[in-house]
Amino acid sequence: MKKVILESDLENLVLSIMESLGYEIAHGDNEEYLPGGSLALRNDYKEVVLVDRLRDSLQRINPSATSESLEQAIKQVLASESQNLIHENERFHKMLVDGVDVAIRKDNEERYEKIWLFDFKDINNNEFLVSNQWTVVENNIERRPDVVIFTNGIPLVVMELKNLADENATIWDAYNQLQTYKEQIPTLF
Repeated sequence: MKKVILESDLENLVLSIMESLGYEIAHGDNEEYLPGGSLALRNDYKEVVLVDRLRDSLQRINPSATSESLEQAIKQVLASESQNLIHENERFHKMLVDGVDVAIRKDNEERYEKIWLFDFKDINNNEFLVSNQWTVVENNIERRPDVVIFTNGIPLVVMELKNLADENATIWDAYNQLQTYKEQIPTLF
């Protein structure tokens, strides 16, 4: 008898691979990780950035930064400057690569301090998490991407998997599903 490979089997395989690479696993359908749960990763389904994890990571990566500087950096990460997804991704990419400049007052002068979102020198100083069935609600629309990969609390990869046993499922179905997510839950992107 031929074993049928389901989409959930693919999700579990992806999680297993990521776990072998050192990622922490948070099953999105486990009530403990859901908002209100004992291990809740966020307060609400509308939140896509894991702010507490981001804050902890920024403190670890930028040990000399003040809490005020870190909070300013977090506000910049969470803020949107436009409705244009490409523009927002370019702006965010610049913060990832070049760090976040925050204004500070020092010796009665306004200066800028660089807050790094990732530790590029010591990869082990970063936090890596992967979750499956990650529910996001935006504009009263609920969507559940199959796999989301986070670094330092920031969602960087969204995967949509398809059932291998379904002869009608194609890569284009996954692509179209991601396009739907971009339209309906753009804050994830």
